[in-house]
Amino acid sequence: MDNAQLTARIKELKAKKNALIVAHNYQVPEVQDVADFTGDSLELSRKAATAKEDIIVFCGVKFMAETAKILSPGKKVLIPRPDAGCQMADCISVADMDEYKKKYPGAAMVGYVNTTAAVKTRLDYCVTSANAVDIVKKIPEKQVVFVPDRNLGMWVQKHVPEKELILHTGRCYVHHKFKKEDVLNARAAHPEAKILAHPECLPEVLELADEVASTAGMLKYVKTSPAREFILGTEEGHIHRMKKERPDAVFYSLGNAQVCFNMKLTGLGHVLNSLEKEVTEIILDAETIERARKPIERMIAM
Repeated sequence: MDNAQLTARIKELKAKKNALIVAHNYQVPEVQDVADFTGDSLELSRKAATAKEDIIVFCGVKFMAETAKILSPGKKVLIPRPDAGCQMADCISVADMDEYKKKYPGAAMVGYVNTTAAVKTRLDYCVTSANAVDIVKKIPEKQVVFVPDRNLGMWVQKHVPEKELILHTGRCYVHHKFKKEDVLNARAAHPEAKILAHPECLPEVLELADEVASTAGMLKYVKTSPAREFILGTEEGHIHRMKKERPDAVFYSLGNAQVCFNMKLTGLGHVLNSLEKEVTEIILDAETIERARKPIERMIAM
């Protein structure tokens, strides 16, 4: 089947099975286009939790589908490509968290939403790239263990100097590739363009950007900005979403377009197979769901 046929069949099955399809902003364009919602990981999980559908097809990487299951324990959550992992999420383990707890017994355990369900069971607070600074400011503890992304942790430390952050050594290999020279070259090539960088980028990149924002934050910025040119320091798939929001604007990748291999694993054929066979279901035990949900709820409450 070609893409048009696959899309038609997916829509037919989606209606028949009362299913919702959500896709991360970094998914391939045709998967974004067939989804009911596109967005960042927590945004999609929260939309899934309030949706009326019984089945959630999560087009993204595994930790994201796990988060959707944590927030929608009564729904069937499917991931079309169960092999779509995340190097950042996989770089921090339960054993690592238990070691941090022993070493820093008075510290708050703060983790990026880009962590596995198992790791979330060891956290006091979850954060997103958009709210990490605000959440860390608000928590009462003066010492914070921040996992797993070091670049995001350094961004938080810069804006919350009154706290002591112990940083894990994780990183997003995609965002870590952007360099200072990329920003300088982009500025010279497109002097009228606004440069937007994700806080998972290196400090040298964030210091030179016009705006530091999550993927959702970038969308908000672009929607209200009078600028007509934008350079994005994030995974190249986000440009497809941006063009939908601002068809009158021109978008460029910062430096060479950076691609997340795992985000590109999911195609329309995988989405169709997932719906037809209802695979692969995310299974989490009740205790994991309960414990992993608490740091997310604390974040939302704050």
